[in-house]
Amino acid sequence: MSIFEDTAPRSPRRRPLRVAILGCSGSIGTQTLDVCRQHASKLKVVALSVYGSTDQLVAAAREFGAAHACVADPSHANDPILDELPGGCELTVGSEALAELAVLDDVDCVVNALVGAAGIHAGYQALKAGKVLAYANKESIIVAGDLLMPLAQPGMLIPVDSEHSAIFQCLVGERTRDLHQIWLTCSGGPFYGKSREELSLVSAADALAHPTWAMGAKITIDSASLMNKGFEVLEAHHLFEVGIDDVRVLVQRQSRIHSMVEFEDGSTLAQLGPSDMRIPIQYALSYPERWETPSQRIDWCNESPITFGEADEKTFGCLALAREAGRVGMTMPCVLNAANEIANEAFRHQRCGFLDIERIVGATMAEHSAEPVTSLDQLDAIDSWARARAAELLSERVS
Repeated sequence: MSIFEDTAPRSPRRRPLRVAILGCSGSIGTQTLDVCRQHASKLKVVALSVYGSTDQLVAAAREFGAAHACVADPSHANDPILDELPGGCELTVGSEALAELAVLDDVDCVVNALVGAAGIHAGYQALKAGKVLAYANKESIIVAGDLLMPLAQPGMLIPVDSEHSAIFQCLVGERTRDLHQIWLTCSGGPFYGKSREELSLVSAADALAHPTWAMGAKITIDSASLMNKGFEVLEAHHLFEVGIDDVRVLVQRQSRIHSMVEFEDGSTLAQLGPSDMRIPIQYALSYPERWETPSQRIDWCNESPITFGEADEKTFGCLALAREAGRVGMTMPCVLNAANEIANEAFRHQRCGFLDIERIVGATMAEHSAEPVTSLDQLDAIDSWARARAAELLSERVS
């Protein structure tokens, strides 16, 4: 089912919209809270989750009067700070409790700001329960798109990533069958223009210095390797029903154009704006309306020139690996994602080099025979295998 079958939700959204924020202590989560703070008459925070940052959970629950709170990491279940949750706030613990937040009767919209595979079950349950899903957890679509997309009613699945929000906005009111290709923009990251020899010497600190966006550590490393852009190619493939090779990656260093769509008649529409994630977050919550901006406006008369370049898939092999996984399809993107999570973490902790991310992911993919996606249990099993195999490959390198 296309998310553009209609140009608006099937029924008007409830006001105030009752929101669950999964991963409220991370980059997307805290910016979502900022949007909710600015539009308190239109948005009501009713449920919150963190992995282990219980102090931030309690602070947010007290500020917004949340009725439900979840701590995903059981080792933090007895943190003393949790005694300060507001009266009547229900506390649950464990990864399964995350999915339970997504289906609560008093939740209209789930903001899935979890990082990695942890968010897949919650996203699946939210769509299955008929909730609006505003998702930044791209793994939900990359790994389990074959399961999630058939559940996505028009207007009920709204991307939060700036690029996919831009594409979504450009396509509202358009016919996807008139689409020629998608121009998926990319800042190029901190290593744009470097050779593979130079990349072999970079450190995690170098990779974390993103030129335009403030993101969590894992996603920032993925952006430096262009794996994040590869994930976004797969995401666009599922969301907008286009071929893997109909998504072109365009380097736009100033991060002013957030993506473009080109139609069969040669017309191209682009969405431009500040490099501020609160704008796509707010659009996902306000759709089909537009509310007062949470960001400073741009004076386009005084902007620097906007430039374009081409992503180098030979130098940044993770982007090529993601395309390969997308062409194979089935369970291969699950292996891509799982192996990358292991390699990304290893690089962040100085246990491997930058180019080893590509090597470990590619070697893990090479050992997997893809099969049709049939269930979340199947994906969980393949995810576990891929993580274990990637860890073994990493240990072999270290030893």
